[in-house]
Amino acid sequence: MTVADVSTQDRYPTRVSAESAMLDRTDPVVWPGVDSGPATSAELASHDAKGFHIVEGLLSPAEVQAYWQELERLTTDDSVRADERTVIEAKSNEVRSIFEVHLLSELVHELVRDPRVLDRARQLLGSDVYVHQSRINYMPGYRGTGFYWHSDFETWHAEDGLPGPRAVSLSVALTDNYPFNGGLMLMPGAHRTFVSCIGETPDDNYKSSLKEQKIGVPTEDDITKLAYEHGIEQFTGPAGSALWFDSNSMHGSGNNITPYPRSNIFIVFNSVDNAPVEPFAASGRRPGFVAARTADPVRR
Repeated sequence: MTVADVSTQDRYPTRVSAESAMLDRTDPVVWPGVDSGPATSAELASHDAKGFHIVEGLLSPAEVQAYWQELERLTTDDSVRADERTVIEAKSNEVRSIFEVHLLSELVHELVRDPRVLDRARQLLGSDVYVHQSRINYMPGYRGTGFYWHSDFETWHAEDGLPGPRAVSLSVALTDNYPFNGGLMLMPGAHRTFVSCIGETPDDNYKSSLKEQKIGVPTEDDITKLAYEHGIEQFTGPAGSALWFDSNSMHGSGNNITPYPRSNIFIVFNSVDNAPVEPFAASGRRPGFVAARTADPVRR
């Protein structure tokens, strides 16, 4: 079997049946190929077992302040709000996300290439990497809405054509993450199970799914099974903390009804050896600002 055959073979079928299914993951979590980097052996072992690990103090307080000011600049810029890369909350008219932010912000552009970030991504994925997606997420106090349980890889496979889950996400907290202000919840160990979802992908599904995802979410029965088997943990910690999590991690977040906003920088690194092909369960590709189509490696 050739490399091309492997990349186009659908090893993780989803949205093709009236019933969901749980499939064993056939890919590694921590890939061989890059022997050195900032991640310790304990962090790599945790990432492999749980599907995620936390790096405390990735950003200094001064860096956090600089990125927070950058977030404020972007969310109050009328041209950015009007840009198609910006997602506005359906009910509150607040900025929810700004996509392709590493091309809109020089600060985030530098963060992608920072050795503390880039070298860890390469270490986890065992290869050169490129940015599949980047965004700033803003969950304001009182009105911030969460994301239902899902695996990012299910969407990236179905709608973007990523052949396998050889991708990792970085979430850098720009605000303190408390247990009560909509922090991200994850199921440790569930990344080793791929949950196929039911329903066909509508045309231009991204336009609604970026505000509220309805297609590509597991059934309540499947979520219940995973939760009882693996439990639930939450990413909490002070601003500057960072969460690295596998693309097939089952995760979600609740609404934020507290006065405390929750904001983060979100960067998805994909292996250059896992470049996208045609979507596996959608009639067309999503826009490039949601899912990059070229796998040009990030260089410092």
